[in-house]
Amino acid sequence: MSQDIALESVTKKFGGFTAVREVALTIRAGEFFSFLGPSGCGKTTILRMISGFIEPTAGVIRIGGQDMRGIGPNKRPTALIFQNLALFPLMPVWQNVAFGLEVRGVAKAERRRRAEELLALVELTDSADKMVSDLSGGQRQRVAIARALAVEPQVMLLDEPLSALDLKLRQHMRAELRRIQQRTGVTFVYITHDQGEALTMSDRVAVMSQGVLQQVDIPLEIYNNPATAFAASFVGEANVFAGWVTEASGGIGRIETATGGFTARLGSGVARGDQALLFVRPEHLHLGPHSADSGNRIDTTFSHAEFEGNFVNVFCHNSGQKPLMAQTRSDPAMLALAQGTPMIAGFDAAAAVILPAGELARE
Repeated sequence: MSQDIALESVTKKFGGFTAVREVALTIRAGEFFSFLGPSGCGKTTILRMISGFIEPTAGVIRIGGQDMRGIGPNKRPTALIFQNLALFPLMPVWQNVAFGLEVRGVAKAERRRRAEELLALVELTDSADKMVSDLSGGQRQRVAIARALAVEPQVMLLDEPLSALDLKLRQHMRAELRRIQQRTGVTFVYITHDQGEALTMSDRVAVMSQGVLQQVDIPLEIYNNPATAFAASFVGEANVFAGWVTEASGGIGRIETATGGFTARLGSGVARGDQALLFVRPEHLHLGPHSADSGNRIDTTFSHAEFEGNFVNVFCHNSGQKPLMAQTRSDPAMLALAQGTPMIAGFDAAAAVILPAGELARE
């Protein structure tokens, strides 16, 4: 069984500092839901309020429709996986997994049976009698997940559990976590500052900044149709142009910037005469020889290129020295360009978006 979580205008203050400000959303039962944002944005504070380790200053948290006010962590239908995992080094793996059952007075034979069942779920069938010190980082992550599942939580809370792993192992564990969540059907609430984790695993993502929800949507929508300047700049890379909207009609606008005038899609809340920001993803910024042309055109000079394997990041600048980045397929010719080579950058109006001026991500 899994349950939904409702946050109703939840606020948390620490003295005069507001860590979370009037957050209102519902996490659906059986959903893999991620809070994504930079350090200090309030996402871990939300997790700790859901788990019961701290209480909201204002607002209500409901799990399965039940008001959680006054209900301690050990009485809530939740399990929390910490960043450091907190496994017991002097216990074999199966006892680590069964620890919560032992606390509840479950007989040893039943604890062992349930531990082996869960170790099979996380593909550690042969590790029951090993010590934690004998396991790899990824295997320890799976033991922590099995231990949390042993108490049959309806909500699993995960606080950046993959941050200490190397890149390859993190990528592998993303797939493992998603597989386990789908097999168990438990509601997962995941905290991360890594956009790759959030976009890869989640059914929906909440982007946060300074305690405020910026956008809640499926990953594809957040990337392709960001709602705020912060969401557009934090999730993925973007070329950003500041200016004023001179035309706005039928969802398409014209923005005048120091680099030139450009046409693009209009985001929500943008009107003629507004100060605004234009966002163009690097993969949508096309580079060509000086004889090429485009409706949204920028005359640039090639600076350098960075080889990333299956793609190349190409860096240019215009006459005003504004830096631009385009992302292209891995092309040896692009890597061989001489610094100072003139190029034209262009992009389609449908591939760029104009949003209200606002806070940009710093991470």
